[in-house]
Amino acid sequence: QVQLVESGGASVQPGGSLRLSCVASGIVFSNYAMNWYRQAPGKQRELVAGITQRGNTNFADSVKGRFTISRDNAANAVYLQMSVLQREDTAAYYCNAHLANWNFWGQGTQVTVSS
Repeated sequence: QVQLVESGGASVQPGGSLRLSCVASGIVFSNYAMNWYRQAPGKQRELVAGITQRGNTNFADSVKGRFTISRDNAANAVYLQMSVLQREDTAAYYCNAHLANWNFWGQGTQVTVSS
């Protein structure tokens, strides 16, 4: 059974930081690119950050310089470190494992940024 289990979502004030974690099971983790997506109410799901098998990373323009993504293959885990959080970052965040046309998704974890 493939599972991606996310944690770390919370309510935080603007300017604060959070680290989201995603632990995978049931896949050969090192073979997969790992991504974080988010979806806010009334908005399309968007790719926030990705990390390839080789460790190359990419970020949405809206989060560049504030977010970083990393992976620990030994732990089957991918992380999203979020800093200088803004109200516009409020969304459900989803972990994604991608290989060719295979995609697996986490259940989502809510991040709310408000005063």
